[in-house]
Amino acid sequence: MPFDEFLADRVRQIFNDKSIAFREKPMMGGLIFMVDDKMCVGVDIDRNTEEDRLMARIGKDAYEDALKEAGARKMNFTGKVMRGFIFIYPDGIDADEDLEFWIQKAIDYNPLAKKSKKKKKKPS
Repeated sequence: MPFDEFLADRVRQIFNDKSIAFREKPMMGGLIFMVDDKMCVGVDIDRNTEEDRLMARIGKDAYEDALKEAGARKMNFTGKVMRGFIFIYPDGIDADEDLEFWIQKAIDYNPLAKKSKKKKKKPS
């Protein structure tokens, strides 16, 4: 799975420093950090530019303002923009305080986020 292990370690450290319980889940070609069984942030590599990036679930209310920040771009993973989710590229996460800023935005939104519906298993 292509993602920068150093960036993933930095994310882990911030969650641990904040005493936030999380679990990791390989997903979407990267690594997702789940908080309260909800997607919070993730790390992967942009297949077009080969840049490391952070995905943050910040909610629709914070979305437009977030796009004005350094490194922030619309999350267009499947050809459709996902409002409420953004990608942050290296110029917005290289500094530890910038990475912490984005992770905190995702943590703040997490209690408002809906859990994804689990797929029902088909009877065999």
